[in-house]
Amino acid sequence: MATINRSIVFFTVCLFLLCHGSIAQLFSQGTSQWQSARRGSPRECRLDRLQALEPLRSVKSQAGTTEFYDASSEMFQCTGVSVVRRVIEPKGLLLPRYTNTPTLVYIIQGRGITGPTFPGCPETYQQQFQQSGQAQVFEGQSQSHQFRDEHQKIHRFRQGDVVALPAGIAHWCYNDGEEPVVAIYVSDTNNGANQLEPRQRDFLLAGNKRGQQTYRPEVEERSQNVFSGFSVELLSEALGISRGVARQLQSQNDPRGEIVHAERGLAFLQPYASLQEQEQEQEQQQQQQQQQVQQEEYYQPRPYQQQQYGAGSSNGLDENFCTMRVRQNIDNPNLADTYNPRAGRITHLNSQKFPILNLIQMSAVKVNLYQDALLSPFWNINAHSVVYITQGSARVQVVNNRGKTVFNGELRRGQLLIIPEHHVVLKKAQREGCAYIAFKTNPNSMVSHIAGKSSIFRALPNDVIATAYRISREEARRLKNNRGNEFGAFTPSHSYRGYQDVAGGAQSS
Repeated sequence: MATINRSIVFFTVCLFLLCHGSIAQLFSQGTSQWQSARRGSPRECRLDRLQALEPLRSVKSQAGTTEFYDASSEMFQCTGVSVVRRVIEPKGLLLPRYTNTPTLVYIIQGRGITGPTFPGCPETYQQQFQQSGQAQVFEGQSQSHQFRDEHQKIHRFRQGDVVALPAGIAHWCYNDGEEPVVAIYVSDTNNGANQLEPRQRDFLLAGNKRGQQTYRPEVEERSQNVFSGFSVELLSEALGISRGVARQLQSQNDPRGEIVHAERGLAFLQPYASLQEQEQEQEQQQQQQQQQVQQEEYYQPRPYQQQQYGAGSSNGLDENFCTMRVRQNIDNPNLADTYNPRAGRITHLNSQKFPILNLIQMSAVKVNLYQDALLSPFWNINAHSVVYITQGSARVQVVNNRGKTVFNGELRRGQLLIIPEHHVVLKKAQREGCAYIAFKTNPNSMVSHIAGKSSIFRALPNDVIATAYRISREEARRLKNNRGNEFGAFTPSHSYRGYQDVAGGAQSS
């Protein structure tokens, strides 16, 4: 009898522990939308002054230029991001490398090919031929083949694409177009995937970084590829190559830098299809995915759900790892999430649309504002924001928790501004309009708007607003509803008043 009682007690304890663990896991999943998979900065950050940033130094290679922002500055250190801008000339090859941080790349200009290599995935692109042109029979096999080349899938990119590069994944980039490729790279150095110190490290697999620095010529940067640290003897034995080839891998006397020129161009295995056909197919897939996401949100809203690889909330079946999409266009007007014909459009790229962002733990937002249009004042709830101006200019103001203006100025094309989490932002396009991309340090970044539809003011009762600001109820009602159903992008004040006058006249008639 005592044995039976002990068994019952043991079973009860195990069941309690199992249920307790499951409940804890469910709770963590339910709050993951508001949390971040980043390691916060341990230092005390003074965010009382933000600055518009431009590259601090530039390294020239044979077929391109790499421009570095000052990663040692307080803003980069406190927010845990690193930014690099690259220009790759036609027939230029960015040599293979990997980094310790996940990265999002936005293609500002040009087109080309990239090839991230995922470990353990097969080389599905194969070119084969029969040896000596004759069939050979081995133990019942009809014939054997040898491969001229085989490699993992390559991906074409074009202007407006966002390319996702997980930490530790080797990648390269080739410009097969007729104009330079200009790309901005934003890395999350505080991401949980980076177990080193919070700064970006490039591990070169070829070439070196001995290029000429144009901004700081007195500083000479020397960075060899990873093969340079091995002895020639061990390297040649491990790879089954001659010592001469092993020395070539080390690139000791290669002056070309990290972006080299392919004089005869490069040949790749790829399915036969024109670039236009590929772009059309990609756009169709994006539109279908967009419609599917909208339908899911309509029929089964999940405002707080977040799926994170490695966070215990994903079953790993969202998309096959080896065939995962690594690029998505964010400039297509047909894919805009919000659109105001008198103000502009906003396109969000999160993990629901682009599943690889679950690995990256980052997201992006592309904003196109027309002349003199504004954005509703807002703050980022769960992410820092790295804003890069791609066209035009905008007047930007940022306010901190003490009500102090920490940035008040104009952002122009090519400039960058880091906006810390929870800081309130107000942006207005200048006469030529404005377009920018914002990189967020969360795969499902959220913002809280102050005015317009689905905003803070619309959510507050009239009496709360009237009492808080010591205004009349009628003024409170106007404050809540002045922007009507506008969301995100606001019509310029002169156009908005004209539109109200027309609407009011139509109603009175």
